[in-house]
Amino acid sequence: MANKSIDLRYATSPDWIKTVLSDFDSFLVDHACCERKANALLMSMIAKYPDRQGIIAQLIKLALEELEHFAEAYAFMEKRGLQFGKDEPDPYVNQLLAAARHGRDERFIDRMLISSIIERRGAERFRIVAEHVDDPDLAEFYGRLWKSEVKHAHVFVHMLHKEYDAKIIDARLDELTALEAQICAGLALRPALH
Repeated sequence: MANKSIDLRYATSPDWIKTVLSDFDSFLVDHACCERKANALLMSMIAKYPDRQGIIAQLIKLALEELEHFAEAYAFMEKRGLQFGKDEPDPYVNQLLAAARHGRDERFIDRMLISSIIERRGAERFRIVAEHVDDPDLAEFYGRLWKSEVKHAHVFVHMLHKEYDAKIIDARLDELTALEAQICAGLALRPALH
């Protein structure tokens, strides 16, 4: 299995967790939205690429896990009396997706690799939240999510290695990882996952 997906080139600033902890309710709502969007993306990929039978079962498994994470995050929202507001665009994800190439195979590869990178960034940040949040239930939740997201980051790359030449996939992953570092470095801090 490929390990390259875990090699982020930008470490999240310590100021990010300060921003999150200063408005954890907003972070929690944003996190729940991210899990919902991850599930929706996976379901759309299953619909868009029905001919890729070698990976559909794995995409379904990932979609179910993302749905479970969404349900758990939403349960924490309910405990705090939080509601969803207007769905705000995610500048991090949108900048990454803007780099996706056109062409059936190229776009598929890029969407899978971008998903891997997003999952890895999520893992890094969930670990930080788990280490800093005071609530033991939230700390346990984010600790579990951290480990799950690391696995997801690997799975996307592993699926591509089964379909394409690993050298091509790894080279493109390196390009997108470099871009992701630039994007992260330029983002304003906000109480959000990205």
